[in-house]
Amino acid sequence: MHHFFRAPDRVIIEALVESALRYKAIPDADATLGLGKTLVQIYLNPSLRTRLSTEVAAKRLGMWVSTLDAGSAWAMEYGDGVRMDTDKAEHIKEGAAVISQYADIIGLRTFAGLKDRTEDAAELGLSAFAKHATVPMVSLESALRHPLQSLTDMITIRERRLSPKPKIVLTWAPHPRALPQAVANSFAEWTLASGYDLTVAAPAGFALDAEFTNGATLTEDQNTALADADFVYAKNWSSTSEYGKIGEGLDDWQVTAEKMALTNNAKFMHCLPVRRNVVVADAVLDGPDSLVIEQAGNRQWAAQAVLRSCLGR
Repeated sequence: MHHFFRAPDRVIIEALVESALRYKAIPDADATLGLGKTLVQIYLNPSLRTRLSTEVAAKRLGMWVSTLDAGSAWAMEYGDGVRMDTDKAEHIKEGAAVISQYADIIGLRTFAGLKDRTEDAAELGLSAFAKHATVPMVSLESALRHPLQSLTDMITIRERRLSPKPKIVLTWAPHPRALPQAVANSFAEWTLASGYDLTVAAPAGFALDAEFTNGATLTEDQNTALADADFVYAKNWSSTSEYGKIGEGLDDWQVTAEKMALTNNAKFMHCLPVRRNVVVADAVLDGPDSLVIEQAGNRQWAAQAVLRSCLGR
């Protein structure tokens, strides 16, 4: 594997899941694999789980880790042929090439601006780094996808499923601020690539792009979607029809104990952080069927499996 940006095919997903579960059972199984190798992480927006779990994973493989945060390096220009007379002091051509000399793997976290849909869809930062980097890259989230989170979710579902093809529901939930579609897009993409039965429930104006949901059942009726579900994944994302707008007057989309009672004793999932009693009620989040802490724990094993693959193993 060269770059890890999106859902690979089902065979590779299953191999990554198995690799992650192996590390979960024996965390230091490959403690010397990355000796002499360096992971450089670049975070252009905040992170808790992704940053810490990826660093822990790299160190479990014996790697050195160096991290750059937004503001700790020159602002980079991504365009070709531009006159650089604004606030951007470094071009991606030099920046990515130089970082590649220091790193054996580059991890990059970018974020959707939620102002220009075309610009976000172009993944300018990620694509520019990938074009000029000379080492493997791992997406630590981008404007459109969050593949490490989705691999984590597939690991969690594999461990907790009671049948080979459970009914999985991805439901939109309310939030006080505009959020990107990245986690939802990626979860749908990975779930379908894994061969699972997926239903996506979202209000009018919030339907995810067909690129990510082709093969899923789509509905604007949350209660109907939840009927007989085995897993419920709640996530907010901003409007796709009025790009970047939050949903107003949709508080009844919060996942409550009453709604979970419609399911087949479903397990509840969320990527975290989560707004309590906005996205999901305390009774659900703190209940015995909540997997959110378990999911977060699986982040390190997902990252370890991906880094191992990028190291050529």
